[in-house]
Amino acid sequence: MLEIVVIAVITLCCLSILWFTLKTGISPMPSSGKVCRCILKASEQASEGTIIDLGCGWGGMAFALARKYPDRQVIGYEVSWLPWAWSKLCKSILQLQNLKLCRLNFLTTELPEASLLVCYLHPKGMIDLQKKLSSNRQGVNSLLISSTFALPESSPVETIRLKDLYNTPIYIYRLTNR
Repeated sequence: MLEIVVIAVITLCCLSILWFTLKTGISPMPSSGKVCRCILKASEQASEGTIIDLGCGWGGMAFALARKYPDRQVIGYEVSWLPWAWSKLCKSILQLQNLKLCRLNFLTTELPEASLLVCYLHPKGMIDLQKKLSSNRQGVNSLLISSTFALPESSPVETIRLKDLYNTPIYIYRLTNR
């Protein structure tokens, strides 16, 4: 009987991840250690203020940002319930009081003003993010750091190519009010 329950739970978890992967266009994929370290270093270019992780998945980047900046609020957005629940559990274990995890779609939610936004999305997600940013600016001189995928209609102020298997690009954008 226990085996049936375990198999059922695992099956439901897998189906949930599959469902949200189809719904959002990307699976919850953690950033590599090299990517995380690069983004943390690049985050030092941002001014003081709130940090937002757009699609925080399992929470690795959000945790790293919350630990690096204990005096700043870090907000992670994730729609998939399993990675969100895992992140909530880990947040409690790590006792990261400055981290807030929201089970919301950042594309359809009014985002608070932030000095730094980070993301690891996919090409369509970057198109949707570009539209959101065009209609809802984050404030003067907000920084956006994107792993792997570029905003389609914006030029980064800097592109860092990691020396890893994929030559991963990290795009850094300065978002300004128009």
